[in-house]
Amino acid sequence: MQYRIIRSNRRTIAIQVTREGVIVRAPRRMTDDEIQYYIEKNQDWLRAHIRKMEDSLKKSQVPADRLTADEVRALAEQAVRIIPERVEHYAPLVGVTYGKITIRNQKTRWGSCSAKGNLNFNCLLMLTPPEVIDSVVVHELCHRKVMNHSRAFYQEVYRVYPEYDRWDRWLKENGTALLMRMFG
Repeated sequence: MQYRIIRSNRRTIAIQVTREGVIVRAPRRMTDDEIQYYIEKNQDWLRAHIRKMEDSLKKSQVPADRLTADEVRALAEQAVRIIPERVEHYAPLVGVTYGKITIRNQKTRWGSCSAKGNLNFNCLLMLTPPEVIDSVVVHELCHRKVMNHSRAFYQEVYRVYPEYDRWDRWLKENGTALLMRMFG
């Protein structure tokens, strides 16, 4: 299996599967033999993730071309206008307040909620249907009530957004391809 090694001051080794191939991020002090051993030890995981990415890209309804820096900037500007409106709409329905809203270019997350009530959203949400944006907004706002993914959390999500499963599934099926357009 071919892979590219990127060494840095990190403490642990990590494997990343991208559209261009496999990237191994390793501490500078780690030997080539140690890296090879780690990859061999994680072959099953690696093959499963490669298969998952290939399947996701085949099934995806998202174009595969890479986004330019200008396109990402435009998405972020659009998100700054749209997402706060959706948060403002849904916060009273959830029955919560919130802090600062930040738009980011995140590699793995669509949204997050801090303990202080600050909300972060991925600018790539602008490439999804509006219902997906709403499902992520509701998900993060519900974390203001329940900071985990328990049954109580999802009861709150479904109370506010009954079609959550449908749009969460859309994001699971297409999200990898969207993220690949920026970070591939």
